Amino acid sequence: MQRGRVLMPRCALVGVEATVAETAHSFPRHSHDRYGIGVIVRGGHRSASGCGVVEARANDAIMVNPGEVHDGSPLDERGRAWRMMYVEPALVEAAARELGEAGARGIELTRPVTHDPALKLLFERVFAVSVEAPRVLDNLVQEEGLLDLLGYLLRHHATANARPRFAEASSPVARAKARIDDDPVTPLTLADLARDAGMSRFQLLRSFAQQTGLPPHAYRMQRRVALARQLIARGTPLADAAAAAGFADQSHMTRAFVRLLGVTPANYAAAKA
Repeated sequence: MQRGRVLMPRCALVGVEATVAETAHSFPRHSHDRYGIGVIVRGGHRSASGCGVVEARANDAIMVNPGEVHDGSPLDERGRAWRMMYVEPALVEAAARELGEAGARGIELTRPVTHDPALKLLFERVFAVSVEAPRVLDNLVQEEGLLDLLGYLLRHHATANARPRFAEASSPVARAKARIDDDPVTPLTLADLARDAGMSRFQLLRSFAQQTGLPPHAYRMQRRVALARQLIARGTPLADAAAAAGFADQSHMTRAFVRLLGVTPANYAAAKA
């Protein structure tokens, strides 16, 4: 059972989603389609990131790359509180191009956890004007705050020479992954995916987890949640979004949302309204 709360408030910045959390909930291994930047407000947090197991405490900044598989748990029973912003890759790539980064499409945030007071201050400023009080200041102030934050991240906490997180498109596992990406709704068996990959079920199961960080069933569930989020953001009713994304019913979708994201579909819909 989840203890505490995770909320997704409205964010005034296009291409950015925000999360406010105070919880002892442990999140399973998952990844995001966006860059995540945040600050621990209280308590401590442990995560198995792309750089190994890391710990973050109050006033530390936390970061995650698109596609980077990670989990998250509190350091003790008191839980932890944090604020997070999830930024579309296109916004980060555009900022990198403006800064003259040649490899703007290979941007990778290099440190999952860092104690950087300047970064913390920049994050808190943009969070305040775009999430906590978005109507107090105009959109120019909000855009300037985001650009200041992204510029600092790119100069001090990023590299433009990121290695690919998944296998090349022509690899056997990538073919199985692409089938799930293209159609996460239709039921599939391990035999179906193994046939696409040209390997046995045992080989597929082992190789898929090694190369993506998740077993096939968990990866498909994550893609179903991502599809449901897209539908909900477009205004699709929750029950219809659940059916269209391959869930048994709305309750099934809600459990998946809470387990992976900490928020309910209804809270997500309210943030997008």
